Amino acid sequence: MSGFGVFVGLGFHHVTDLSALDHLLFLVALVASYRWADWRHLLGVATAFTLGHSITLALVVTDLVRLPTPLIEFLIPVTIVGACLANLRRPGERPSGWARPALAAGFGLIHGAGFANFLREMFEGPAAGPLLAFNLGIETGQVIILALALALLSALDRLLDLWSSSRGFAHRAIATSVLAGVWAATMASGRLPW
Repeated sequence: MSGFGVFVGLGFHHVTDLSALDHLLFLVALVASYRWADWRHLLGVATAFTLGHSITLALVVTDLVRLPTPLIEFLIPVTIVGACLANLRRPGERPSGWARPALAAGFGLIHGAGFANFLREMFEGPAAGPLLAFNLGIETGQVIILALALALLSALDRLLDLWSSSRGFAHRAIATSVLAGVWAATMASGRLPW
């Protein structure tokens, strides 16, 4: 398989496919603590996640690192639970600083390993071009999903503000994080590597 566009499409499909529920759930966990006005910070978090994802993809695809698939499949939903718990630390506060991007980059290291073995088998020749294309597809898909989720959650915030006197965002951030965290914990319990 070759072609820059093919790998862009694979990356986009990887992040937007409904069968990749763990990735979509992770994006929901990322966006849960943001408002529409915070989109720049959220974009930085998504990019940090992609950088982490890219590093692991490159290491695994080029055979510099070998990671046990059962462990990675277990750790992916654990990262979602971690992101949800981080959201619950200070619900309602505006995100700032490097803590969230650093956390997202660390979680990206784990998520990158989840698709790397499949991707390695598709390469014919040098890996740099396909990896770049794949990651462009991932970033494009993430930005679209995050924008849609942020728009929907911001609309929900406005409705909740009308109903609960301006605490809608905090309530929504908590509810979204708890739901995503419980779902991810259930996924993790079904993927125990031992």
